[in-house]
Amino acid sequence: MSVKSFPLTRAQLEELAKTYPTPFYVYDEAAIRRNAQAIKKAFSVFPGYKEHFAVKALPNPYILKILESEGFGADCSSLPELLLADMSGMKTEAIMLTSNETPAKEYIKARELGAIINLDDFTHIEYVEKSLAGGLPELVSCRYNPGPLKEGNAIIGKPEEAKYGFTREQLFDGYKLLKQKGVKRFGLHTMVASNELSLDYHLETGRLLFELAVEIKNKTGIGIEFVNLGGGLGIPYKPEQEAVSWDSLASGLKKLYDEIVAPSGLKLEIHTEYGRPVTGPYGWLVARAIHSKHIYREYIALDASMADLMRPALYGAYHHITIPGKENAPLTETYDVVGSLCENNDKFAVQRKLPKICTSENTGDFVVIHDAGAHGRAMGFNYNGKLRCGELLLRSDGTIKQIRRAETVEDYFATIDLNGVKEF
Repeated sequence: MSVKSFPLTRAQLEELAKTYPTPFYVYDEAAIRRNAQAIKKAFSVFPGYKEHFAVKALPNPYILKILESEGFGADCSSLPELLLADMSGMKTEAIMLTSNETPAKEYIKARELGAIINLDDFTHIEYVEKSLAGGLPELVSCRYNPGPLKEGNAIIGKPEEAKYGFTREQLFDGYKLLKQKGVKRFGLHTMVASNELSLDYHLETGRLLFELAVEIKNKTGIGIEFVNLGGGLGIPYKPEQEAVSWDSLASGLKKLYDEIVAPSGLKLEIHTEYGRPVTGPYGWLVARAIHSKHIYREYIALDASMADLMRPALYGAYHHITIPGKENAPLTETYDVVGSLCENNDKFAVQRKLPKICTSENTGDFVVIHDAGAHGRAMGFNYNGKLRCGELLLRSDGTIKQIRRAETVEDYFATIDLNGVKEF
């Protein structure tokens, strides 16, 4: 079982909402730091271990600075994410660019920052060579797609149907070509699942990469410097689910390393790009219940919408919901908890058992949506002209800092030439 707690009381939320009207995200700095330290401690069995936090999960420089201070790097998928990592203090090979169908300007920026470039396709070898002044960098990583050799999962799909990575044959040819073109250092990466809670699944991924790195050495003479096990580790969104133990994961991988890699003479560093399990459980979307509707079902409508958190609409994903001040109240009602978007899938919960919820524009119950600290605010959008909410950081000393303000109408129109419209 996983405990679903929230660090603020209803009274504290009422006071906070006077300055920062709902909806807003809250992140817990102390909890994120404790988790980062637990990850590093577990993986200390691997000298040179590096976590490249998946910036896509929570692209806010305040969060990235916290993680950088704990020794984490960044995994980036775009030019803005590279800039976020750099402004957060992450430098050179602490940054990894793992993108796909990548434009030249992103490779150029990665080279400028000294970041690790992780190629997604065989054809990108020539593309990057032509795009970068001076040709290919000294260190290049390649992303492997194992196809039917590895089972995927519901969110990311089957590897053989995914657009990512080299095939096995392309990988061997790719490393040979990179070596011919003067590359001296090599990395190996894969990412084959998303939100996977099976420990055995992740150990199997480790075995696959360890065996492949040894085979590459034996067949090509190329020594892989690091393997990046990717991300994909899930979190227990449902109370009845259990988190994967960092210690169990690291010790299981170490056993495989000693069995497969150590006898080969390879000196592999272990890298990861976890995002969701680093910050996911330590972020919450806080909204207020402003309307109720009584038709064929009972509805509770929030001042947030799927523009603020789209995972339930996109994947049918479960997010636990609690009502501050009513944590121990009986679950007497069955609600669909919805937003105001003109889409019928704008629902945070469907037929969810909850305590009786009071609704009002300014005095209705707060509704806390849990495990929103990754792939939450980051996936927001402006359909229907909805304005994305802000982000607050609960500091380790108990104070609150706004780390992203809520969008305004002026923000929404900022990219339009309004004077030109008047003259049009």
